[in-house]
Amino acid sequence: MLYEIGLTYVPGIGYRTAKKLIQHFGSAKNIYQAKQEDLAAVEGLRAPVIEAILHSAGLREAEKEMKNVEKYHIDVLHFQHPNYPVRLLNCVDAPSVLYYKGNAGLNPKHTLAVIGTRKATAYGKEICAEIVRELPADVMIVSGLAFGIDTCAHQKSLANGKITVGVLGHGLDRIYPAQNRKLAERMLEKGGLLTEFAFGSKPDRENFPRRNRIVAGMVDAVLVVESATKGGALITAEIANSYSRDVFAVPGRVGDTYSKGCHALIRNNRAALVESAADIVRLMNWGSKKNAKKTIQRQLFVELNPTEQKIYDLLNSSGEVYIDELAEATGMTYGQLSSILLNLELMGITETLPGNKYRLI
Repeated sequence: MLYEIGLTYVPGIGYRTAKKLIQHFGSAKNIYQAKQEDLAAVEGLRAPVIEAILHSAGLREAEKEMKNVEKYHIDVLHFQHPNYPVRLLNCVDAPSVLYYKGNAGLNPKHTLAVIGTRKATAYGKEICAEIVRELPADVMIVSGLAFGIDTCAHQKSLANGKITVGVLGHGLDRIYPAQNRKLAERMLEKGGLLTEFAFGSKPDRENFPRRNRIVAGMVDAVLVVESATKGGALITAEIANSYSRDVFAVPGRVGDTYSKGCHALIRNNRAALVESAADIVRLMNWGSKKNAKKTIQRQLFVELNPTEQKIYDLLNSSGEVYIDELAEATGMTYGQLSSILLNLELMGITETLPGNKYRLI
C-alpha cells in the first residue's frame, strides 16, 4: 500500500485521476516507475503532476504512514480493496484511500446514516433512540461521532446490538470530541472508525465537509433527525441528494430552532418526511419478502434479446446493482440502460430500488 498512499499526497491526484492512472499502468507502483514520456501519454495528466510523480512525491510521507498503520493495526482500504465501501465508489469524489479500524465489514446489505445537530434536544434524542432501536438488525448505522444526534445514534446502535461506524474528520491517532473516546473504543468491538485523513491530521474546520461526503456516499440513505437552518447535517443531506441517495427528515414543532432545517428539507422536496423506523423500512423496501408473491417465473416465458440478456446475467450474478455499475460493465449510456431496464420491469423481470439500484424480482 506504500505507493497507493503516496499518490494521495501528490497535488492534483484525486480518486478519478488515481483510478485512471492505475488502470493505465496496472498498479500504483508502476506509476512511480513510469518514464516521463509514458506519463505524458496519459490524457489529461498535467505537467506539475507528472513532475511530482517523477520526483517520487509523497513516498516519504507514505513511509511514515505505513509505520503508523503497522504499529496500530489499521487497515488501509485502497479503492480496489474488497472492504472499501462499494457504495462510495459510485461517487466521483470518493477518496482513493481510506484508513479503517474495526471488526465490521463496510458493505452490509443495508446501511443508514443518522445525523443531526450537535445541540440535540430531548425530543431529538428520544426520536433518534426510537428509530435506531426499531430498525432491522441488519441495518448498519453510520454517523460522524460528533456531539448530539451523532453520539446518540452510535450509543443506541451499540445498546441495541447493531453495527455502527463513525466517520472521522481527522486521523485515527485521536478522537474528537475527546469525551467520545470511550464510545469510540466500544464501537471498535461492534463496528469501527473510518477516515481518509492520515495520522497527525487535526480536526480542522475544513475537514468536516470532506468527512460528510463519505458519510453520504457509503450509505443507502441519510436520516436527518434535527437541524437548524444551517449546519453540517444539511450539508450532508445536500451531498446525499447529489449522489442520488434517499434522504429522510424527522419533523418537529413549528418554530423549534432545531427542526427548521428538517422542515426546509421536507418543504423543498429534498427529503421525505418520516416519523418512525417503519416509514424508513417501507420507503427503502427493506421489509421481509417471505410472503411476497413470486413473479420470477414470468421470465421463463420471455425471450430476451442479447442486450437484455446481458443485463439480466449481470443482475443475476450480482444481486442489487447501481445503474453506474451497469453502465461501467456494459459500456452503455444511462439513457440506453434506463430504456432497457424499463422494458425488463414491464415484463416483470426486474424492479427498481431506491438510490438508482436494480435487481431481479
